[in-house]
Amino acid sequence: MPRSTPALTVIGGGFAGLTAAITAAEAGARVTLHEAHHTLGGRARTADGPYRTNEGPHALYNGGPHWTWLKQRGLLGQLAALPPREAARLRFHRDGTLRRTPPLALLRLLRRRPELAPADEDFTTWASRLIGPEGARAAAHYTAVALFHHDPGALSARFVQERLRRTAKLPPEAAYPVGGWASVIDRMAARAWNLGVRVETLARLDTVPTDTPVVVATSLDAARRLLKDDTLVWDSGRTALIDLAVRTRRGDPFAVSGLDSPAWLERFTAQDKSLAPPGESLIQGQIPLAPHESGSDGAARAEHLLDLALPDWRERTTWRRDSVAKGRTGALDRPGTTWRDRPAIHRGDGVHLAGDMVAAPGILSEVSFTSAIEATTLALRLPVTTRGLDLNSA
Repeated sequence: MPRSTPALTVIGGGFAGLTAAITAAEAGARVTLHEAHHTLGGRARTADGPYRTNEGPHALYNGGPHWTWLKQRGLLGQLAALPPREAARLRFHRDGTLRRTPPLALLRLLRRRPELAPADEDFTTWASRLIGPEGARAAAHYTAVALFHHDPGALSARFVQERLRRTAKLPPEAAYPVGGWASVIDRMAARAWNLGVRVETLARLDTVPTDTPVVVATSLDAARRLLKDDTLVWDSGRTALIDLAVRTRRGDPFAVSGLDSPAWLERFTAQDKSLAPPGESLIQGQIPLAPHESGSDGAARAEHLLDLALPDWRERTTWRRDSVAKGRTGALDRPGTTWRDRPAIHRGDGVHLAGDMVAAPGILSEVSFTSAIEATTLALRLPVTTRGLDLNSA
């Protein structure tokens, strides 16, 4: 290979790191990817074994730019559709009981375009003027499915409204790769391999290489330690995660959205039965935690919702796992900030950041994707030919 061939080092083998590696390799660069763990995927890893769990509820939103990119490369694979009868089993925990419909005020708010919501005002204050305090609270808490935060109403109105519109859109944007997110990661890893990317697992780096441009596609905490840069900080959520398998019973709700307080429980085998053994249902949920709360507080709230939604769930339980995720649920924008105020992708000296906590638009994994494309473009000084991607949208 000629010496003039550009080279790139990618640190981190999650969704952002693999996106950066594939993008660079497609542009003709020699790419080396370092992953500290023995498997690729980061937070998109899916557990082996009979219960195919992700780290908290995962879905792929088809309204984002990564959808087109993955589809064009044949990386989406088979997707599990949610049967209409299951979609009708979404329940809302409101005023202490489970209801079949959300408040009318929440539905009215969905007509408001996110770009018209103020970035310098909190969501609760803004939404209360439009639909009243009760509706504003319910709308804010509904966005727990995409925010993992104990008080979404305290965040930027524009930030929350974008997530409200995307998660409540009809028909739904959420799609589910059969077999869990690991199936997408496996296809991305295979494409990287076929493009000549050198992948090194169990390869934790303590310093940044200086002989090539570098894309650091790790958590922001790991990037701060690696780069020894104390400015790499941003708000993220802290949430209790619950994984639960129960013997299947016809009529169980598909999902429960907490409107009295933020919470989300979802029966993932409603759309993909391969995630659990035959005759069992896999439920995954997240209960955001306030700073003073413990994981057991979140588990207790999850159990209360389960008591309402599946009254006999304890007798039907075949497997359970509880955990807490801290700072692993994406960036949160406070009033007066937008995604542009987060840690910049370009760090100088040939170093660039990618991940869900940096200055890039989108929701959830879309931030990892758009930042990875931008980081690679800057690192290799490529022309911006990303097939219609708008990396500067609000």
